Amino acid sequence: MILCITEKPSVGADIAKILGAEVRRDGYFEGNDYCVTWTFGHLCELKDPADYTPDWKRWSLSALPMIPERFGIKLKDDKGIQHQFEVIERLIKKCDKVVNCGDAGQEGELIQRWVMQKAGCDKPVERLWISSLTDESIKEGFEHLRPQKELESLYIAGLCRAIGDWILGINATRLYTLKYAERNDSRNNVLSVGRVQTPTLALVVNRQKEIECFVPTTTYELRTLYRDVTFTSNVKAFKTEEDGQEKLKDAAECEFEVTEVTKKKVKEAPPRLFDLTSLQVEANKKYGLSADETLKTIQSLYEKKLTTYPRVDTTYLTDDVYPKCGPILNGLGYYQDALKPIRGKKLKKSNKVFDNTKVTDHHAIIPTGMPAQMLSKPEWQIYDLVARRFISVFFPDCVYDQTQIKGKAGKIEFKASGKRIAEAGWKSVYDWNNSQEKTMTPPTAKDDADDEGKDQEKTLPEFVKGEKGPHKPFLGKKTTTPPSYYTEGTLLKAMETAGASVDDEELREALKANGIGRPSTRAAIIEILYKRAYIRKQGKSLRATDAGIELIGLIKEELLKSAKLTGIWEGRLRGIERGEYSAPEFISQLKGMINEITLAVLRDPTNRRITQVIETPKQSKTKKKKLSSNTENQ
Repeated sequence: MILCITEKPSVGADIAKILGAEVRRDGYFEGNDYCVTWTFGHLCELKDPADYTPDWKRWSLSALPMIPERFGIKLKDDKGIQHQFEVIERLIKKCDKVVNCGDAGQEGELIQRWVMQKAGCDKPVERLWISSLTDESIKEGFEHLRPQKELESLYIAGLCRAIGDWILGINATRLYTLKYAERNDSRNNVLSVGRVQTPTLALVVNRQKEIECFVPTTTYELRTLYRDVTFTSNVKAFKTEEDGQEKLKDAAECEFEVTEVTKKKVKEAPPRLFDLTSLQVEANKKYGLSADETLKTIQSLYEKKLTTYPRVDTTYLTDDVYPKCGPILNGLGYYQDALKPIRGKKLKKSNKVFDNTKVTDHHAIIPTGMPAQMLSKPEWQIYDLVARRFISVFFPDCVYDQTQIKGKAGKIEFKASGKRIAEAGWKSVYDWNNSQEKTMTPPTAKDDADDEGKDQEKTLPEFVKGEKGPHKPFLGKKTTTPPSYYTEGTLLKAMETAGASVDDEELREALKANGIGRPSTRAAIIEILYKRAYIRKQGKSLRATDAGIELIGLIKEELLKSAKLTGIWEGRLRGIERGEYSAPEFISQLKGMINEITLAVLRDPTNRRITQVIETPKQSKTKKKKLSSNTENQ
């Protein structure tokens, strides 16, 4: 008998149907010489400090840092989980072979491996590795099962991540709580510190301080109005209006003359396909959806077989996906009118879309081509983003007519620029909207129309070199503005690039290697900061609370709150996943890091204190049930 272990009951039911295991039992399906069972996400977690020694149950500075000689796992304390584990354990003993059907990613690998280890699995194990849950994909996956050894480095990386979060999260939280919290009952005022959550909080706090300390400056720029077009001079901006009066007078005494008219064609390529973070950023920007809402929604679409595996950090597809793209496009029934411009033509294959070297485990998020019906509003919004982005990459570039006009008034030179769309290309996909009634809710023509690169520049009238005429010079006031508060979307981008402000897509791709957190956990980190009352929402923007500001102000150790330093650790974890970095060295360095931090804090002679009550034991217990063990210490 072959035992298949999936990560969710719903996925188990889908796989069981395809394998012919249609007899429902308590906690599994069986039939056709298969048994299909499931976990409920994390059944196991790393042991708590008290599980290693009773001395670690009590919070004490003298016990820090707590580093077990060997880390162990345990079942979560939940009757439903324990019952399901007993089912899995019993089936493993009876089977001849196990197929690991967990989510095809680092966390999914860790979840399933821990369960099999806890159950004492000594049977041969193979891995189902698929990017979508369509029947075709599942069947193809079972025809090409992978040996478990091929995924060993992925598991090791996940294990190192969990151990690293335990070492830093548990030790640093106890250390800072005992040293700096109110002395009445330190556990009533827990200062939660983590490898990812603390540098993420620092990003929000530092941005907020930058805004609060910002001092605006005002300058005055010489401009002129000619034929209803505003031209800007090349004269350096003036500190006061009085400083600019002489130049203003000089310009006013002369006619305006057009000295140069330059026109050129400019091409704009389609935006890249979505990875999880860029999808969360776009959904937050367009619809105000939180990172967590977007993750749950795209996960739902994946489980409904409508989109591919969502927890990805690449915007590329592999070459073997290209032959499948035509059938996928044909399956997008709602968008057939939008596809008319490329019908009958060979599908475009750009190296900005298809590149095997840029894909490791999974490709970018795309539709599967399965019919999309009866979706909720957020499901439709996310599906529409993914579908239009996928369609657009097969369209030609958008072509602009870009015009620059140079002129002068006396000796003072001016210029103005503008553009208009000559060939819409891929932008037609975002302008298109089908008003036909559907069983799913289509987007409204204006509210949901995508604003990908909407033309913000003015279209200029025709100018001729040498033409002259009257003009109206004036001094335009310019006042500097502070940076914007983070939104969830811009915070996700900052986490992805370790705090660097990057708009260029190619540079963003390069910085991903040292971003903080993983695409699959960043939403959970933000939720943790909400739940621990370190940040709050004000409209769409994020604000640090007094508790969050106090905590970051208290932490002097840059190792704990620097996004760049944390990004280096993330880069090493990715190196472990690729088999390019040593796992023992990573853990050894983490141990050295927590030793260094512990000594620095213990030697602190100041009487710094945080008085803000942040979480009580009751609240902490409630939160712990809601957070996965893979993220609660981050």
